Amino acid sequence: YAPDELAHIYLGESIPAESELVGSGARRQKWTEIPLSRRAAYTVKVSGALQKLYEPMRQKIAVQGMQPLYEQIELPLAQVLASMELWGIRVDLSVLDTFGAFLKGEIDQLEKSIHEMAGTAFNIQSPKQLATVLFETLGLKATKKTKSGYSTSAEVLEKLKWDHPIVSKVLMYRQLTKLQSTYVEGLRSFVRADGKIHSKFKQAVTATGRLSSTDPNLQNIPIRMDLGRQLRKAFVPSDSEYFFMDADYSQIELRLLAHMSGDENLIQAYQSGADIHRLTASQVLGIPFDEVTDQQRSSAKAVNFGIIYGISAFSLSDDLGITTAQAAAYIQNYFDRYPSVKGFLDGCVQSAKDKGYGETLFGRRRAIEELRAKDFNQRSFGERVAKNMPIQGSAADIIKIAMIRVYQRMKKEKLKSRILIQVHDELLVEVYRPEAETVRRILEEEMQGAANLKVPLVIDVHTGENWYEAK
Repeated sequence: YAPDELAHIYLGESIPAESELVGSGARRQKWTEIPLSRRAAYTVKVSGALQKLYEPMRQKIAVQGMQPLYEQIELPLAQVLASMELWGIRVDLSVLDTFGAFLKGEIDQLEKSIHEMAGTAFNIQSPKQLATVLFETLGLKATKKTKSGYSTSAEVLEKLKWDHPIVSKVLMYRQLTKLQSTYVEGLRSFVRADGKIHSKFKQAVTATGRLSSTDPNLQNIPIRMDLGRQLRKAFVPSDSEYFFMDADYSQIELRLLAHMSGDENLIQAYQSGADIHRLTASQVLGIPFDEVTDQQRSSAKAVNFGIIYGISAFSLSDDLGITTAQAAAYIQNYFDRYPSVKGFLDGCVQSAKDKGYGETLFGRRRAIEELRAKDFNQRSFGERVAKNMPIQGSAADIIKIAMIRVYQRMKKEKLKSRILIQVHDELLVEVYRPEAETVRRILEEEMQGAANLKVPLVIDVHTGENWYEAK
């Protein structure tokens, strides 16, 4: 979306790219280092092009029915994101250093253990050397070959982890070394003189409408394993007058599935406040609600969320460790129990084939060219996108609306508290201690009132002295 590219596409005009002025890569200069006359000439050309771009771009948005989306969501959101970026989030470098030292100890222990199991020292991070150890020295069965030899991708290793204990240790080694390099060392380089990280939140990157975070990506801190979550301890309030409050939507995509499909069983489940995963296990497996085991609930959870992403029987069987036939039967039983869901998802695919795009509740569109592809795998991918985009995109729109409402309400009430970070369905707020109850009330009212659905929107709120405690 650089001005020179937009001018070329919409106006057929050629204006200089920013890189022509400041350079790129190692030779990139600061804006202030450029002579004033050159800066002025560049600014005049770009601002002139932007002025001319406004009308054709506005017309295209209007023709596609996205004017309300632009004016009521994306435009006011820009002010919220600017506030978040300017304020930033403080990082306690001593916590980061302590965590880094702990990680180094764990990595060293893993390296020693892996070398002992292999019977030789080797570079664990070298795919070629690792493949030699796994498939030649230890004789594990290679499942995938690349141009450079046998694959040691995460997908391959996950399937081998039950065949030899070294595989699980290699997977853990990779996770910890990534934590160390990407996050412990990587985050430090982004901490500015004020002791804060000022991440950039971008509105026009993802195809679904979700926000993305860069420099650094704060949405991508690995939280599925506890060690990854521990990293959040380094993110702390600006000073002792503040603490963190974290609010995230509970199962927003499943609630949207209930609303958009109109499935009475799903709607009733959410209106009654039932445990949706336990209820699904009970209904799909035909067993009493109180007799559902934790394992059966976990399987139902995988199906509930998998359905939104168009999961196949093959993928589900892989996730649950069951046969493809069992997985297929599970999916079929699910659709028998929630018939309107199947009709809705099939309708999403047909609509996207007819129109060429998927659409959210708020009119956001995503072109799905893959549905017209000759290749079966590409078409299958397109079908999964067509099923998921209306749900995930609507969830993205709702959290954006919620952010605007919370921001404007806090501004109206002249609060010192601020929104710091958005991670998909989650908002992290830095709360001025005397405003605690007010902020909690604002989050509940504005987030839960961001959309009028057939089922209630529910948020979970947690507090803490760092991001880890607040989540």
